[in-house]
Amino acid sequence: MTSTVPSTLGFPIHAGTKILGIETSCDETAASVVVGGHHVRSSVVSSQVDIHARFGGVVPEIASRAHVDLLTPVIAEALVEAGLEGPELDAVAATCGPGLVGSLLVGVSSAKALALVWDVPFVAVNHLEAHLYAALVEDPTLELPLVVLLVSGGHTMLVAMEGHGRYRLLGSTLDDAAGEAFDKVARYLGLGYPGGPAIDRIAMEGDPHAISFPRAMYHEGLDFSFSGLKTAVINHVRKNPEASTPDVAASFQEAVVDVLVTKARRAAQEIGAKGLALGGGVAANSLLRERFLSACVEDGFHGFLPSRAMCTDNAAMVAAAAWWRLGSDGPSGLGHGADPNLKLPLIA
Repeated sequence: MTSTVPSTLGFPIHAGTKILGIETSCDETAASVVVGGHHVRSSVVSSQVDIHARFGGVVPEIASRAHVDLLTPVIAEALVEAGLEGPELDAVAATCGPGLVGSLLVGVSSAKALALVWDVPFVAVNHLEAHLYAALVEDPTLELPLVVLLVSGGHTMLVAMEGHGRYRLLGSTLDDAAGEAFDKVARYLGLGYPGGPAIDRIAMEGDPHAISFPRAMYHEGLDFSFSGLKTAVINHVRKNPEASTPDVAASFQEAVVDVLVTKARRAAQEIGAKGLALGGGVAANSLLRERFLSACVEDGFHGFLPSRAMCTDNAAMVAAAAWWRLGSDGPSGLGHGADPNLKLPLIA
């Protein structure tokens, strides 16, 4: 990774630039100090999973209130782990969208306040762009262009990362995101929340070929559709109440992973990518990681699997993306707000 990026706006960054990242887009309260765009000095994540589990999903009002309580001690812990004090930082970054507006506002407001107090720049970061940089945090040697399969509870996207800040959307879901489908199927099967890890665990006990669930749009382009698969699972269980839950879970997971990996490798071949990377919460799925890496080896692509800590929402990826954005765009204005429907910036 280049140690210095020239700035058209007069803000030089270098290998020693220290950025505090803050992430509060959903139900993870996180803070991290990253130096030079990829050297993680600290990464602290406080999960709200136990708080929301009894509701079967994230409750926005509860999430934002929890962020208010948790963010200050999380930031303090991140600074202590990094061995730094606030004024020693070069910038403070926060996720500004997409996400839950109340949760986003907690992080953005705190980041701007700290930037003012410490007299350092504030950088607003797109959450989706941050997920793209999760791979480069752990492997800065990855060559571009890179295809990133971004799979989470809210998004399923194939993104061509042609350069820093230069992205093309190759495909996305037309209905349910993969993570959303995992959560809905797990809820119907009575496996609890969050659905992804629950299905991952029980699927290990089942036969992935026991039930032939549909693979929507399997041979059509690079877009995805998982709503029909979710409905097929529900209909199968209703018609076959004696069906083995592990078999249902394993067969469902097999169908999702089959489509994700097939389209990811197709995308990489079509654009002549030098590598393939996973990102997002669903990237922690055991079967997806195994099949994804096998496909990369078979096709001759440099494949990258982020650590499971980097798959879920974290602030290290926020700080990494902020390092590049600070160098290319300069600081964000303090009037920059939260945008729950923020899109990934794309080139034409």
